[in-house]
Amino acid sequence: MAEGSDEDKTEEASAKKLEDARRRGEVAKTPDLPQVLALIGTCAVIAIYGESICRSLIESLLPFVAMPHALVKNLDNGGGVDIARHVILIVLPVVGLAMAGAFVLGIAGNLLQTGLMFSTESLKPTFDKLDPIKGFNRLFGIDALVQFLKTFVKVIVTGWIVWAVLKPKLMDIPMLAGGSPVLIFPYARDVLIVLTAAVCVFLALGAGLDFLWQKYRFAQKMKMSRTEQKDEYKQTEGDPHVKARLRQIRMEKGRQRMMANVATATVVVTNPTHYAVALRYDAEDTPAPMCVAKGVDAVALRIREEAAKHDIMIVEDPPLARALYAAVDLDEIIPEDHFVAVAKLIGFVMARKKRGF
Repeated sequence: MAEGSDEDKTEEASAKKLEDARRRGEVAKTPDLPQVLALIGTCAVIAIYGESICRSLIESLLPFVAMPHALVKNLDNGGGVDIARHVILIVLPVVGLAMAGAFVLGIAGNLLQTGLMFSTESLKPTFDKLDPIKGFNRLFGIDALVQFLKTFVKVIVTGWIVWAVLKPKLMDIPMLAGGSPVLIFPYARDVLIVLTAAVCVFLALGAGLDFLWQKYRFAQKMKMSRTEQKDEYKQTEGDPHVKARLRQIRMEKGRQRMMANVATATVVVTNPTHYAVALRYDAEDTPAPMCVAKGVDAVALRIREEAAKHDIMIVEDPPLARALYAAVDLDEIIPEDHFVAVAKLIGFVMARKKRGF
């Protein structure tokens, strides 16, 4: 087996490889989510404005249905164009609103998956697209098979949903045949809302599963061999800009993990504005209070905001906050020198919680 082949790619993708892939527009995403959100937006518009549309159409058409000879006479006199124009003016604004909602939610579906991303790399011509072997793999590979099965299941299940919703309504057709628009339009609207809501729920579940599948396939595609890791390290080690960027990425990820840990804190000690140190103490889990987050200025502000969001008590103690910030690192137990002060602080917090404050 040749070194560096797909079978050898057992290592997780590096931050640089993922960033390069994103720059090329390669990210894990499913096209189903924007489609589902667009459909939900359309259904929402119909549900909100459907009643007013039905009322307007009924008011417009009821005189002609009640007196068919008047409709024939109106059509003979060229009034058909006026009737059609009137109906279009009623329906067109709602159709435009539904299309606008579908467009906005479709874009939102992409942003939810990838964030704000713009790349022209996919528009550039490449010889890979002309490679018959790669073309065959695209047509008959595992992704193509999954896409076929996904489409097949969507067609079958959607058809079953349509049948399940409409079957109980079939007996109502004789009653509606020849009936008044006052009955037909609201009935059709209600059936359409139930049908589209059921289809949307199914498609949303399918979009969620497909997104998980796309993330898995993308992670597999991005995996590296040990040789690729070594080559990448050699290429980037001497580049200060790349090293600085990778360091920034690692710091950002570390800061995100730190902010997530604020929710587990027992108390946050502040300066009150320049310093913030989040401490966690659990008698069953940690032998002594541990620092789960710390920061100054903007980071301290974010720690305080996260603490407030999760109802973590914030205590102002400038000397202790500065001392803890300088003396303890993340995920470390506080030094013994500060045991007494922190113990009093945590005791105060525990007492307040017991009293329900």
